[in-house]
Amino acid sequence: MSAKRKKTTAIKAEVHDVTTPLLKAMYNEFRELSKKKQDGAVSKSKIKLINRLLVKCREVLKDELSIEYLDLLDEDEVPQNSDVVLMLSQYVAAMDQFHDTYYGWTGSEHDWFT
Repeated sequence: MSAKRKKTTAIKAEVHDVTTPLLKAMYNEFRELSKKKQDGAVSKSKIKLINRLLVKCREVLKDELSIEYLDLLDEDEVPQNSDVVLMLSQYVAAMDQFHDTYYGWTGSEHDWFT
């Protein structure tokens, strides 16, 4: 492993590993829903569920440059399905970038660089 390799914390790596599959599943569900009803309004209970997951993702990404482009959903705005898909796609991309930056071959195995 290169001495210049960027490192993260074990906690961020663990939260990433827990939240990324959930984030990608949510993204795929909303993408399918958006295909059927792009302008459908998202309920407040779904917004709370989405934001709860995004808050955890933000903990992982808080020190990354991408964080300034990642927002939470506003419950008062009542977003449409297509809005949620766009937002979730940004989080998926940011989480994938985090993985690409801090995970790789250590010299003996694939693991997080901590």
